[in-house]
Amino acid sequence: MATPKQQATSDRQAKVARMRQEQQARERRTRLLIGLVALVVVAGIGVGIGVAVRQGPAPASSSSQVLPTTPTGAATVEQAPTSVPDTSGISGVLAWDTTGWPGDGSAHAGALEHDHVEGPVTYAVVPPVGGPHSATWMNAGVYTAPIPSERAVHNLEHGAVWITYDPNLPAAEVTALTAFVTKQSPISEPAQAVGQSGQSNRYVDLSPWASNTLPTPIVISSWGHQLRLTTADDPRMQKFVDTFRASSTYTPEAGSPVDGVPVSTGGQAATDGGALPNPAS
Repeated sequence: MATPKQQATSDRQAKVARMRQEQQARERRTRLLIGLVALVVVAGIGVGIGVAVRQGPAPASSSSQVLPTTPTGAATVEQAPTSVPDTSGISGVLAWDTTGWPGDGSAHAGALEHDHVEGPVTYAVVPPVGGPHSATWMNAGVYTAPIPSERAVHNLEHGAVWITYDPNLPAAEVTALTAFVTKQSPISEPAQAVGQSGQSNRYVDLSPWASNTLPTPIVISSWGHQLRLTTADDPRMQKFVDTFRASSTYTPEAGSPVDGVPVSTGGQAATDGGALPNPAS
């Protein structure tokens, strides 16, 4: 017969397991809905009387930038994750505890949270390296204005890396960062999740931070890891991308998309977004 302490532990583990199963089910429903919307939009493109030219949103590689929407609802404060030694071998990389993800049915004090929440999040690490985030991710790429952290963090969970920079960074440095993103190889995305075949993305988000509160002028982050830089020509930045981007070792949900969200919610990058247009709304 279990002792009261053993029973309490068992009950807590069962509760955590149920919560994670519910979260995963919600995300599957979100992906299915996005896929259905995308299929409807794609099916409707080009439908007209004697018209062969397709109508739809401009490709994400155009200058028609649309910022992802900021989530609204109850606010959440992230619990501070525990710093741990980095195992990547890249000098200067900071790491945080990611124990228990993918979920193992147990609570892990100090580990990065990964729950879906409705509204804004106050993150314990600036810029974020994970934590609670919106149930809907964003369409990845280069943005020239600040993007909602709650959607960008979901992209980190899917394997994107996020480069943030001080809003007063010299224009030449911003240009160099954009060129860095452009040279990264595209990664194919699952057709079922994005609602169309042939979609790909560099799995890199680039955006200015909204204030002068970054720890260094340039910061590159992935789920649970971060590298703080002073210049855009630091060779460690490429090592970081090669190690953490869409990694089966470090990405919680490797193989998930960073496209497929309607532009009215997930945004449209100024450059270096998806190879194909995302649905308009």
